[in-house]
Amino acid sequence: MKRTARLASLVLAAGALVGGVVVAVPAATAAPEAVVEPDLDPFYRPAPDFEAAAPGTVLKKRSVTAAGLPALQMQVRSSDAKDRPVTVVSTLIVPSTPYLGQRPLLSYQPATDSLGDQCNPSYTLRTGTEKEGALLGLGLAKGWAVVVTDYQGPRDAYGAGRMEGHAVLDGIRGAISVPEAGLAKAKIGIWGYSGGALASGWAAELQPTYAPELRVAGVAAGGTPADLALAAKTMDGGAFSGLGLGAVNGLMREYPELETLLNDAGRALRADVDDMCVGDLAISYPFRGLTEFTHSTDPLNEPVGREVLALNRMGAQAPTAPVYLYHSKFDELIPWAAGDAVRREWCAKGTKVTFHTDYLSEHNVLAVTGAPAAVAYLSARFFGLPVTGAC
Repeated sequence: MKRTARLASLVLAAGALVGGVVVAVPAATAAPEAVVEPDLDPFYRPAPDFEAAAPGTVLKKRSVTAAGLPALQMQVRSSDAKDRPVTVVSTLIVPSTPYLGQRPLLSYQPATDSLGDQCNPSYTLRTGTEKEGALLGLGLAKGWAVVVTDYQGPRDAYGAGRMEGHAVLDGIRGAISVPEAGLAKAKIGIWGYSGGALASGWAAELQPTYAPELRVAGVAAGGTPADLALAAKTMDGGAFSGLGLGAVNGLMREYPELETLLNDAGRALRADVDDMCVGDLAISYPFRGLTEFTHSTDPLNEPVGREVLALNRMGAQAPTAPVYLYHSKFDELIPWAAGDAVRREWCAKGTKVTFHTDYLSEHNVLAVTGAPAAVAYLSARFFGLPVTGAC
């Protein structure tokens, strides 16, 4: 999957249906010749008989440079949204600086929010185009090991929370299993904002049943798109509706039954956005409504739409790890009500949730201003400090 960048330089003021957070977007440059795009790189091809391996099994590994640092890339066996075997690629960076005691592991989820495999962090970390490099760098600066997984899976299923949660957990499993990393007994933290919070929240919710052996000390998720239906209604017809339409197309990759709702315009749109990264999605199809691309006047309420959205709504299961949620009261893309609702549902089921409502930001601003508190929360969990201010 390859698409030439449409803009030489782009600073997004957009979010996404499941996040479009931007810390910095550098001018688009050609990738170094030594870094092959994923669709042409044999490392991404599934290992033979991967289906027989247990989730989290490392099938391949190689040394690379990522974020300017030595890193290990792993192909890991995972499960898609319908629990079918797939493979994902994770990038593990272990700082060279000494760490007193057992070094923790942070699983960082950037807001990928894209439909092309060249948009995934395993590639962007190597080419210097990862927009959230500064945020994951906060973990490295603490001396934590950091693993970043291509959590959208092999079909780049932007928006498919169950696929994403599985991939995050299996990326963690892979990271703690490689002996050279020395992370077998590491405490684990999970962090992401917006689209990254979708993956992080689902990892937290699925962990007790999908990966109960993992020692997750804490989870931080900001601008969390816990309810895709609510986010879709907020985004629909707005300036950045292309991001929402992209997420619908991502969901179709895990739930092809949604294709029955498309009309001719919807099929044309699907072909057009097939390989777009978040930058292109943010400027494509502004002020367009979902109903333009479907046979239905209310596609979210069609039986197939309701079923898929229900499957991808957080709150049905309770994370066992403590969770820090932070959300702008004035978030114009991912409604504050979605974060508050999942807080209440998780609290009712016994999760220790600390919830911060920010009144001095909007969606993208909080990605940056909220990061220090997220890091501090995870640091306290790694040190074993008691959780305060939680439900």
